[in-house]
Amino acid sequence: MAEISKKKALLIMLAGGAVAGFVNGFFGGGGGMIVIPLLTALLKTEKKKAHATTIAIILPLSLISGAVYLFKGAAKLDILAAAGGGVIAGGIIGAILLNKISNEKIAVIFYIVMIVSGISLVLFR
Repeated sequence: MAEISKKKALLIMLAGGAVAGFVNGFFGGGGGMIVIPLLTALLKTEKKKAHATTIAIILPLSLISGAVYLFKGAAKLDILAAAGGGVIAGGIIGAILLNKISNEKIAVIFYIVMIVSGISLVLFR
């Protein structure tokens, strides 16, 4: 497959970012499930770089969405604080492990998480 132009890549990133932002803000998460396939499949980014880039993208997006939810009274600060500690610890562990696992294993783990997430949405909605 031929490499895409910088202009087309920029348009893909802008559109994908808008969709990821909407999904993350609307559902309270899930933007990474949009960004990772976008980076790997369409923009041919190496899987480890795609996952690391996605985390860097989703962090400010989640902070902004979380602030809006808090401001509107739709989130509880005590739950946010408690879960936030776990998220920080898990994020550090995940970032360390990302560098130690092969791209193929990362892809399999990602696909399993996507499938389990989809099934849980259907069964436990």
